[in-house]
Parts: sequence; structure tokens; C-alpha cells
Amino acid sequence: MTTYPATLQEELLKFLRNDQVSANDTVLANHSKDESYHEWSTPDLVVFPEKAEEVSQIMKAAETSGVPVIPFGLGSSLEGNVIAYDKGITIDFSSMNRVTEVRDKDFLVKVQPGVTRSQLNKELKKYGLFFSVDPGADATLGGMAATNASGTTSVKYGVMKDQIQSLEVVTPGGDIIHTGSLARKSSSGYDLTSLYVGSEGTLGCITELTLRVYGIPEHVMAARASFPTIDYAVGAVISMLQAGVPVARVELLDEASIRQVNRFNDTDYIEKATLFLEFHGNEAGLQEDVAFMEEIVSSHKCEAIDFEKDNAARVKLWEARHNLAYAYIHDSPGKKMMVTDVCLPISELGGAIRHGREKMTELGLDGGILGHVGDGNYHALLMIDMEKEEERRKAEMFNEEIVEYALARGGTCTGEHGVGKGKMKYQEREHGKALPVMQAIKEALDPKGIMNPGKLIHNGRGNGQ
Repeated sequence: MTTYPATLQEELLKFLRNDQVSANDTVLANHSKDESYHEWSTPDLVVFPEKAEEVSQIMKAAETSGVPVIPFGLGSSLEGNVIAYDKGITIDFSSMNRVTEVRDKDFLVKVQPGVTRSQLNKELKKYGLFFSVDPGADATLGGMAATNASGTTSVKYGVMKDQIQSLEVVTPGGDIIHTGSLARKSSSGYDLTSLYVGSEGTLGCITELTLRVYGIPEHVMAARASFPTIDYAVGAVISMLQAGVPVARVELLDEASIRQVNRFNDTDYIEKATLFLEFHGNEAGLQEDVAFMEEIVSSHKCEAIDFEKDNAARVKLWEARHNLAYAYIHDSPGKKMMVTDVCLPISELGGAIRHGREKMTELGLDGGILGHVGDGNYHALLMIDMEKEEERRKAEMFNEEIVEYALARGGTCTGEHGVGKGKMKYQEREHGKALPVMQAIKEALDPKGIMNPGKLIHNGRGNGQ
């Protein structure tokens, strides 16, 4: 335990209420972890600001004391991104959860960082709009921006960075800055918005987001297509993209994952490599797109295809995908889930997924492979007995194998989970001489190194133990 919390707590209570500052053991424990397999570590204090001005005061107090600060959404990150390895203050943004403005004619919305994806879409529905990024978990939008989240719809709408018009950010020194405007494009100044998106709380605290939203499509159709192998499934996706078929969502599940879906959801899907697909558009155009898709998948030896046209059936289909992690956890008592991801050029994806499946089998690991294959991103879910050193070693070996495979083919060590603690060791290998440039930016914007130390890049501070 560090020596500053009592004094710091008194300082924070000068501008925060008692219920906004906590050193309660249960509250600290709830903020000591994310959904990853990484070791837990409790912060010294958790604070619950309600507006940017309070965040500003918290940051000024922290910088004066040299105290680490860790921004926290819902703790759904997967690489130890929000774990307080250097103690300090965790800023929980759950009380900053208002949709502050809907500019429906501009297709823009302003939200505080604690707003969740489902909360936003519920509010937007009355305007005939929706927010496109769907990472599976009902994460906060601030957290999604911090890790540049992606999801099942990225093939059509893009990832989180593509949806962010501008940000309000509190710097480590407590200044409140705005990184952009309401205009759709700009050639003015450095692109600070892109700098903060994906920075994982290492440069400042996001306190407001201006996001791009879309009109709810007139018609939506989902499909489930089964293939004899992963290679045929990935080949079908590549052919669809090359042919310009406007797929709105596409997700690949390997045979092991479909088997797990059936166990957990009491479904009877064919237990082979499967694509979950969705198409958005008007009725006439949709029929043409689907007919073209059927031709393409049949040329890649698609063995069966089932369509879901009504909303309840589509929801069930995508819930089966989103609940896959829980399906594995439910079926593996006493084990911890390790989730890792890589992203490659789409032309390399089939080989990468096959390599990942072979390595998982070779190492005798229990798990499955899935991915948003339309953008080259795939995930591996491993169930590990953390009490067994040999299983932990094999899981780390598997992670190394798939990352090295991706990097050797022009890919990246993470497509959407972020670097956090778990992927820091690959940063030099991936970025080379660009890494010192990133470190220089970090040192310039956070000279005392208080922002989420030990994450994303090495900067001379942070245990990340």
C-alpha cells in the first residue's frame, strides 16, 4: 500500500461528495480486474465523477501528487487494460452516462463516456437511427473509443475510429480540450481525435464523444452458412467482398465453437465451419444481394444455408454468437478464459485461422476460433486451468505463435482488444522505429507518466507485473 491515499482522499473530498470517493474493499476489488486472465491488482481509491470539470480537478490533484490514474468503463477489456498495477486512482465513468445531444439531421450524437452501446441505441431508435459498432459485450462508448473497438458490423460500417467525429478530453494536467468540430471533415491542425482513439487511457481521460450514427435500414436479413472447412468459409467471404456484395455483418465460427453454441443455446446448427451473415437495404436490393451471395457461397462448397428474416430469429442468431464466451465458461468450471486476437490482410486470413486451429490442437488446448473475418480479424478463446503451470505455458506459447504468424504477414498483434498489458511485449517487433515516436508523444503529453502506467507502451514507469 502506498502512503498518499489518506491525504489524497482528503484533497478529493474538497470537490467531490463522500459517495463519489471510495476506499471500500469491495469497490476496490470490483475495479481490480477486467475480463482477461491477467493477474488482479487493486487501486488505492475509486472515484465516480459526474462531469468533466470534476475529472479536471481529479487530474490536477493526481498530477500534483504524482499519483497514477486509470480510466475505467465497465471492465470488459481483455488484455489487462484497466488493471491498476501501480495502484493509484481508478476513475469510474459509470456516473457520466448521459446522451447529451442528438443531432438527427447531422447524423451525430453527443454522449458521455459511461453510456453503453445498448443504451445509446435505445435512445436513437426513436429518431430512426442506430450506432453501428457492436463488439459483442455491452461496453461503454468511452471504453470502446479507448481501445478502438470493432465488431460484427465493421465490414460495412467500419470500426470505432471511423464513427468518432470529435472528443472532449481531460489532459493529465487537468485541461479540458476538444479535438475536432461538427463538420464531417477538416484539414485544420493535427488529427488529435485519432491520436486519442486507441490510446487506452495513457494520454488523457475521454469525457465526451461526438459519434456518427446511421439510419435504421428498411429491411434486414440474416443467414447461417455451413462449409466443410474454414478455408472454404473464408474464401467465400473474400469472394463476396471482391464481388462488391454489401454484407453488413459477417462472423466466422469454427466447428468447435458451433458445437459449444449448440450445447449452451439448445440449438441444432450443423457442427462445421459456419458463417453468420447479415444484409441491410431495401427489399428489392436485398433480394438481389442475397441471391448473388448464394451463388458465391455455393461455389465455395457451402453445404447448407438457412435464412432468418424476422427480428426474433435474427436476435437469437446473433445472441448465440455474442454468448459464445459464456458458453465456454459455463462448460468449463474451474477454468479461466483467455481471449486473444490478431488481424491480418484478408488474403492471409484463411491460412492464419488454419494455423491457429492446428496449433490449438497440437498443444492440446480447449477452445475455439471465431472472427469478424470481413476485416481480417480473428479471435481465439482458450479455457485454461490457471492452477496448472503447464496449461498457462501452452496458452502463452499459442498466443506467441499466432501473433508471430500475423506480424510475419503484415498483420498486427491485436485488431480490437487493445494492447493493455498482455500485448506490450510485441510493440517493438510490430512498430520498430515508430515506437520511440509513440513514446515521445506519451512523454510530451504525460510528462509525469501518471496515465494508466504500464500499459500500451513502455515509458519508464509501470509495473504491469
